[in-house]
Amino acid sequence: MVGLKEELLKSIWHAFTALDLDRSGKVSKSQLKVLSHNLCTVLNVPHDPVALEEHFRDDDEGPVSNQGYMPYLNKFILEKVQGNFDKVEFNRMCWTLCAKKNLSKSPLMISDEDAFKVWVIFNFLSEDKYPLIIVPEEIEYLLKKLTEAMGAGWQQEQFDHYKVALNTSREGLSAWELIDLVGSGQFSKGMDRQTVSMAINEVFNELILDVLKQGYMLKKGHKRKNWTERWFVLKPNIISYYVSEDLKDKKGDIILDGNCCVEALPDKDGKKCLFVIKCLDKSFEISASDKKKKQEWIQAIQTTVNLLRAGSPPPHKEARQKRKELRQKLLAEHEELERQMKELQTANENKQKELETVRKQLEAAAARAAEEEKKRLQTQVELQDRFSLELEREKMVRQKMEEQVAQKSSELEQYLQRVRELEEMYKQLQEALEEEKQARQDEETVRKLQARLLEEESAKRAELEKWHLQQQQTIQMTEAEKQELENQRMIKEQALQVAMQQLEQLELERKEALEQYEEVKKKLETAANNTKSWKDKVAHHEGLIRLIEPGSKNPHLITNWGPAAFTEAELEQRQKSWKGKKATSE
Repeated sequence: MVGLKEELLKSIWHAFTALDLDRSGKVSKSQLKVLSHNLCTVLNVPHDPVALEEHFRDDDEGPVSNQGYMPYLNKFILEKVQGNFDKVEFNRMCWTLCAKKNLSKSPLMISDEDAFKVWVIFNFLSEDKYPLIIVPEEIEYLLKKLTEAMGAGWQQEQFDHYKVALNTSREGLSAWELIDLVGSGQFSKGMDRQTVSMAINEVFNELILDVLKQGYMLKKGHKRKNWTERWFVLKPNIISYYVSEDLKDKKGDIILDGNCCVEALPDKDGKKCLFVIKCLDKSFEISASDKKKKQEWIQAIQTTVNLLRAGSPPPHKEARQKRKELRQKLLAEHEELERQMKELQTANENKQKELETVRKQLEAAAARAAEEEKKRLQTQVELQDRFSLELEREKMVRQKMEEQVAQKSSELEQYLQRVRELEEMYKQLQEALEEEKQARQDEETVRKLQARLLEEESAKRAELEKWHLQQQQTIQMTEAEKQELENQRMIKEQALQVAMQQLEQLELERKEALEQYEEVKKKLETAANNTKSWKDKVAHHEGLIRLIEPGSKNPHLITNWGPAAFTEAELEQRQKSWKGKKATSE
């Protein structure tokens, strides 16, 4: 029921957004009443006007309360829907409310009825978010279905150009933009209005009405046992048959479940291309127009039964779900890649900040070391000047030097200690410079790591592009395999026609041989009759009884003329002559 609710909400959203707004920017309560009443009527839900009045109580802000229309729609209408309504009539009601306001005024190659069907197909293929749009992948799927139904070739390069232009401006098309695209004839050049209309109707039947197959066949009655032509419509769990393809006079249903099966039957009662659908309560014998139609119907019904046994949805709905899951997977991978890129960028920025901090610390340390060096040089100059003064003073006042030797020795020791400290500070400065050099090397290492990460990112992008190309190649290979199977089927049909012609030729030759056999048989009967008449004449003239006379000692030859009438050589010569005459007469 969740999927049904989503499908209903898409059509209702179009109808709701087409309602007129008052001066306060809200939809008037009278329009919502009319919309609710129409929804209850087409959805076969009891209408409760009291609940609507209670839900939309007048308040200080206007005629529509802050509760909104969606809670009322869910509680009092959608939750009561049982599925026993006409989807086409429901969509047509919503289409009537929104088409006049949104449909393009420019002339299109399709009729209003075809535009309505494209609108319903848009609601089926659009994404489950509002405002509703259809993404380029679903646009490509729909256009391919229409092109295939029209019997034309798919122009992939043309759609790729259109897709690139579309992606640069937005994520997809609205329902009205899709109608303009189909009605403009951009992807159906060379096709007339009737062909485009028939293609839209075929795709509408498959995607919206769940029609898996339809066509005329003969059905054997259960009571009278007569054969009647019916229009059969195969859906995921039922086969309905009508008097004609206008679907006005329905004659019955064949309920399908996992226990049903379909089997081919031999030709009988003058009917060919027979098969039977066996259900638990009864069986249905059906005759297709030819062997190809028979095989197609058997395969379609068997596939439907297998789907019912597995509990799987119809093929087009399952394919739509797989396409949606694939898009969600690619979107998740793209988001994960963006997240990783952001993490890498954040880590890189943090590393840059750390490097900047280290650089500033090194600069401060170098400044302090320079200041210390300057102070050391100044101290050294001062000490030198002082030492010179002390030496001059020592020359001038030698007597006072002896008294001040101990003091000067102490000062000299302090001076040497200061020199050692300055030398130690110089070594520390050298170490600081080495640390700065090492920090610069670390910075270079980090930059190389960043470059490697960028190369890995490029490799991942290339791999994604490769997966995309493989997917496109797989689709093309599938089309090629389909074309190859079609070619093999045509070759087999041609071989079958040749075999039928040869069979007819052999039948003619058999009839000619049979006629020749009858003529030979008649000639043999005539020759036998002549031989019998000839023997009777000989017996009449010469007699059948002869006196027994002594003969020669040689072996006797008995002929129709008596013993020893001919020699063996003469008899062989006469036999050969007789056989030759017989062969000539035949």
